[in-house]
Amino acid sequence: MMTKKPKPVIGVLTSGGDSPGMNAAVRGVVRTALERDIDVYIIYEGYQGMIDGGDRILKADWDSVGGILQKGGTSIGTARCADFKTHEGRRIAARNLIEHRINHLVVIGGDGSLTGANVFQKEWLSLLVELVDLGEITNDVAQMYAEFKFVGLVGSIDNDMFGTDMTIGADTALHRIVEAIDAITSTAASHQRAFVIEVMGRHCGYLALMSALATGAAWVLIPESPPNVDDWEAKMCEVLKMGRDAGRRTGIVIVAEGAQDREGRSIHANYVKEVLEKQLKIDTRVTILGHVQRGGAPSAFDRNLGTVLGYAAVEHLLTSEADTEAVIVGIQGNQVTYMPLTDSVQETKRVAKVIKARDYEKALELRGGGFQAAFRTFRTIIRSFPHPPQPDHKPKRFAVMNAGGPAPGMNTAVRAAVRLGIDKGHTMLGVQNGFTGLIEGEIEELNWMSVHGMVAQGGAELGTNRKVPQGGELYAIARNIERFNIDGLMIIGGWAGYETAHLLHSEQENYPAFNIPILCIPASINNNLPGSELSIGSDTAVNNIIEAVDKIKQSAVASRRCFVVEVMGRHCGYLALTSGIATGAERIYTHEEGVTLRDLQTDLGDLLEGFNHGKRLALIVRNERANSFYTTPFMTALFDEESHDLFDVRQAILGHLQQGGNPSPFDRIQATKFATRGIEYLIEQVNQISPHSAFIGLHHGKLTVFELERFPYMIDRKHQRPKEQWWLEREKIASVMSQSGPHSRRGKKRQS
Repeated sequence: MMTKKPKPVIGVLTSGGDSPGMNAAVRGVVRTALERDIDVYIIYEGYQGMIDGGDRILKADWDSVGGILQKGGTSIGTARCADFKTHEGRRIAARNLIEHRINHLVVIGGDGSLTGANVFQKEWLSLLVELVDLGEITNDVAQMYAEFKFVGLVGSIDNDMFGTDMTIGADTALHRIVEAIDAITSTAASHQRAFVIEVMGRHCGYLALMSALATGAAWVLIPESPPNVDDWEAKMCEVLKMGRDAGRRTGIVIVAEGAQDREGRSIHANYVKEVLEKQLKIDTRVTILGHVQRGGAPSAFDRNLGTVLGYAAVEHLLTSEADTEAVIVGIQGNQVTYMPLTDSVQETKRVAKVIKARDYEKALELRGGGFQAAFRTFRTIIRSFPHPPQPDHKPKRFAVMNAGGPAPGMNTAVRAAVRLGIDKGHTMLGVQNGFTGLIEGEIEELNWMSVHGMVAQGGAELGTNRKVPQGGELYAIARNIERFNIDGLMIIGGWAGYETAHLLHSEQENYPAFNIPILCIPASINNNLPGSELSIGSDTAVNNIIEAVDKIKQSAVASRRCFVVEVMGRHCGYLALTSGIATGAERIYTHEEGVTLRDLQTDLGDLLEGFNHGKRLALIVRNERANSFYTTPFMTALFDEESHDLFDVRQAILGHLQQGGNPSPFDRIQATKFATRGIEYLIEQVNQISPHSAFIGLHHGKLTVFELERFPYMIDRKHQRPKEQWWLEREKIASVMSQSGPHSRRGKKRQS
């Protein structure tokens, strides 16, 4: 007689150090499971809760994870559990899982927590045998629960785990570090002080390197690549002194907590302080950021990452074969990936071993090409003066400009392009005020210090507008290209920049001056440009939105209120969908999906039902051009009229605050990467008889160059957006996560 196979029941826990975004992952697991009619249990206090059992393992419902999305840390608790490292502890944990019918487990934690889970799964069958022998379960029960599936999500600010480009919490930690260094920089400049900042990361230099790249630090010390000179202290002091001589009023040195010299000796922040004070005679302060890096509300990226990975974890558990090996669910680019847990743990530990063995070239190699490229770029940008040109070098003249609406990160891209171009021996020209400036000849040479301080500035110092030249204006542009001897043009901007670049390229026969390489770098908060999954400025805009919406939600809870929030994006719904997922919106309206009267009736019914059952807050996010008739004021008035005083309805049109503020760390880093590749491309093409023109971007997570001729074939010209929009795949996740619940009218419609 065959033993009946039990239904899937999922347990979820967080373990090890907390990280922002864990709550989003827990919420993603719970709500996806419930939407699939799968029972799910929350295991409180990590592995300790799994061993304690009882009320530490509780069945979850839809509201169990309500209101936790925007909270830092982990609302279900975590603990370092020595008992789980013992065989006896794991046997007790297995018994408690069986008592609650749990046969699928999602663990959210770092490498130590996931290694423990891997051991647990490998021992599972032997643990069942022991439980039978001890009389704690029957043989039939052991057979029923012989199949045990496990999935791991990496929750760690260190970003040191193989199997995912980003770990849950790393982006938020980078936000905390960059915010702190931006603040420190202003006081450092006031007193002309040096500051030594120590950041977390254990044996991984990701946080240190990327924060240095994003803040314009003068020096960085990371474990993967210690200074390659014996007297590194003198070299560091030389760089800082040259910077002061060049006019810099600050000197920021960032030290990873695992930093060491070539001999493996630890380098501490206080030692760096002593060196600077002794050799440079400058006032120096130390700031150890500590656990502030792990705290606070998660960034938009971490909220979305946790949600997406939580959803994917449940899907994998429900669709994988019984004998499937335990996996890490991660992300590469914007695509969910799966890697065997054993391989992930082995590769992660391999880096630490390589560093301990002082094979630093291998350590950098194992961190990946992106990490290596960022390190090379940083070493160029931090220089106080460019390298002297080579004797046989033939300098060229490259112009850089902005076009389209302002996007945070434009200045960062300009800074990187100018410094990298000058460092390679070329003349860099700045075009003021977009294509209007190119038409009117508002062009001037930029030097190394012209872009000092621009790494963290929002807006567009060169100016920008949405001007697309017409008719005789093309002649004026051609004349100025010849007048200023421009050999190549970099356009950092949005739709107007791409459209004009294609126009200039297509007019080469009529205007020979246009036979130069033209390179477009995507910079638009709308994220509506072809060839790039993410544009410079879009991450900052989403973070601006969630910061505003978090405050709106706090005000709404007190008074039973529904808010209809309108966000930018033109005909592209990226901002609406991404911010809607990150803020827990009940409904997201985009132009791509459209809005019908039946949609509004269904959503109104869900609102009435929810508030009748004790709901205190509702959030609807609407793209500004979702529908030309069903506008934000219309929706607000409709819902308010039909609420019958059960709840209030207010609108919030966020407007240009979405374009403002300093760029996020992600946008600063991406702007630097794009500009680096952009300068390389212009240099590659400038000596060709028929130089190519192109636009670049992140495509499937990789920096990719597309020839400009492809522009018309990759776009929906009417709506000014790409034909392919990867983020539309996340509409189903947004629908599942809706706080209306799986059995709302919309949920029932989905299930049918």
